[in-house]
Amino acid sequence: MSDAAKRPGTAIRLVLFDLDGTFADTAPDMAYALNRTLQQNGRQPLTLETIRPHVSHGGVALIRLGFGIEPDDPQFAPLRQQFLDFYRDNLTRGTSLFAGIDELLTRLEQLGIGWGIVTNKPGWLTDPLMRQLALDARAACIVSGDTTANAKPHPEPILHACRLHGTAPGDTLYIGDAERDIIAGKAAGTTTLVALFGYIGTGDRPDTWRADGAISAPLQVLDWLG
Repeated sequence: MSDAAKRPGTAIRLVLFDLDGTFADTAPDMAYALNRTLQQNGRQPLTLETIRPHVSHGGVALIRLGFGIEPDDPQFAPLRQQFLDFYRDNLTRGTSLFAGIDELLTRLEQLGIGWGIVTNKPGWLTDPLMRQLALDARAACIVSGDTTANAKPHPEPILHACRLHGTAPGDTLYIGDAERDIIAGKAAGTTTLVALFGYIGTGDRPDTWRADGAISAPLQVLDWLG
């Protein structure tokens, strides 16, 4: 798999993005929340470089990283809630769209192609984040981790987004930076792209995820669509 590996055999009418690590660079605020949690519990903060590769995997992964405990530990749930509370209050302290995303959205809209978000982030965080980015009204659909009964890698959230827009999965492109994104997109029947500019960890092997292609910058979506 290489950048812009191939173009779809059909016209894409809907482009769906994973949120963290694909659409928005949320790592600064996720790191801030984790470090506040660590400091509140007498631990040293971690560097953004250490935290960044884990952000796409959510609060569970970050508490595991910061405290070295698993979800069955009695302290895990309270620590995760503390982290989420800090994060909720600092959603856009340092978060921004990845360079090129805003221009990409404008171009998609000019081409008459809808765009939306499909994330495992819960709605009580996704919705205010999109509002604070002033993008909630522009999105054709926003599907969070608790919108449907199943979250990614299950295909249900992506299928739900396609129904909301009235577009068939075969006319849809899903872009993400984690293997579960590609699994979900392929299972839903969409075309899939890996966002190599996202939160790819050192142990990740995106070349083995069997995506339809990969991009190293958001605007390459336009080249890929032809």
